[in-house]
Amino acid sequence: MGSSVRKKREKKKDFQKPKLKVGKTKAKADNFTDTSFKSKAIVVNQQSLSTTAPSSSSQFSHYLSLASSSKSDSQRRDALSYLTTQIASKPVNDPMPLPTAILLPKLLPLILDGSSSVRSQVLRLFRLLSPSDIGDRVEQALLYTRAGMTHLAAEIRVDALAVLEWLLEVAKDDVVTCPGGWVKTLKTFMSMMGWAVSSSSSKWTSASKVSFGKAGKAFPRQLLVLAQFLKAGLIETDTEPTIGKDSGLFPLCDVARHMIPQRSNAFAHLNLFGSSRDEEGEMYIDREDRQRVFQRRFQSAVAIGVANAKKEAGEAGRSASVLSKVLLEGMADYESVDDTQ
Repeated sequence: MGSSVRKKREKKKDFQKPKLKVGKTKAKADNFTDTSFKSKAIVVNQQSLSTTAPSSSSQFSHYLSLASSSKSDSQRRDALSYLTTQIASKPVNDPMPLPTAILLPKLLPLILDGSSSVRSQVLRLFRLLSPSDIGDRVEQALLYTRAGMTHLAAEIRVDALAVLEWLLEVAKDDVVTCPGGWVKTLKTFMSMMGWAVSSSSSKWTSASKVSFGKAGKAFPRQLLVLAQFLKAGLIETDTEPTIGKDSGLFPLCDVARHMIPQRSNAFAHLNLFGSSRDEEGEMYIDREDRQRVFQRRFQSAVAIGVANAKKEAGEAGRSASVLSKVLLEGMADYESVDDTQ
């Protein structure tokens, strides 16, 4: 009797609905872990503890990596500020923490950075670099500079002009003689200023020049920088000492021209082992060659643009007068040659 009653009760339990009370918490699982405790210490995995501080070169490399790869604008700006301070505070005769050949490839892309504070800070850093280390790397710097000059953002175009001014200050000869430095940079100016002539038969310009608003404020600056660029390429600056009758060393003449070249890779313009170059990527070492290319491809468009800018008067007219003076002085002694014969 007892066993049968017990079995009936057990079967009845399977069909009984449990009564739930309002507000009753759910039962905790068997593998529940209590995490309600509070810790007074923070443990960081893989932390490095050392009694010696990192060297200045390793810190410099770390901040250089932050400046070139960080996704935060403020972090890139602060890293550049640290690099600028370290370079400016080092003794004159001490070497750079890292050579310029390593610094420039990582910092040049910041010319196109979207933050104005980052672009201004990287330009301050550029001005602290040794001018003797810039000449051999002008070609790479011009790639980013030309990209900035034709950028969609007006602020980046203005800052790219500042970078080009710096390059003309420290290595103007290399700017106009490096591969693509003359023709490609002139084409960039024509496109930026709206003076580029299309290849169609209509002879209309491919872009219209707007001289009001933000573009109007930047236009006089563009004229002045173009004048500096043309002055570096078209006006001859005779800095080499002349050795002749007046020096008392007759009959030794033009000795400086037969000495060992001071610039590295002095025969790069011959392109003996490189890939073939077109007219735009060619190196124009001689002033006469630059005059010839400028007269054939750009002089008429520049002359029309300068004439229109003079009509606007004001700051644009004064800048156009400076550019006109450079054109007259640079092309005064050039005689056009017919290349078709």
